[in-house]
Amino acid sequence: MSIELNHTIVHVTDKVAAADGLAEILGVDPPTSYGPFRVLTLANGVSLDFADDHGAPDGQHYAFMVGEEEFDEIRQRIVDRGWLFWADPFHRREGEINTNDGGRGLYWEGPDGHNLEIITVPYGG
Repeated sequence: MSIELNHTIVHVTDKVAAADGLAEILGVDPPTSYGPFRVLTLANGVSLDFADDHGAPDGQHYAFMVGEEEFDEIRQRIVDRGWLFWADPFHRREGEINTNDGGRGLYWEGPDGHNLEIITVPYGG
């Protein structure tokens, strides 16, 4: 059996708002509930299991591989909400899109300081 990532837990202060909001931005099916988690399952079967944290969550980085059309749609949803986005993970190139490895990518700040990213080509690809 090959080894694949199945799920990861995303600590947030409001699991419903965070999971539902990310599903809306990404344009994917709404999350479901499983035990104490709000589960956002992606096309490759990997899920982000959102959990309410007790205290301030530590911001993590989550990158999503998207198609060219999805990239444009997600970027537009970010813009429509008046959110900032950057071409780099350190948020120095505001309002820009990177073209690393011949694709396109951008970052935005998600709930609780999580650094979210969409890319159209894998890095090193």
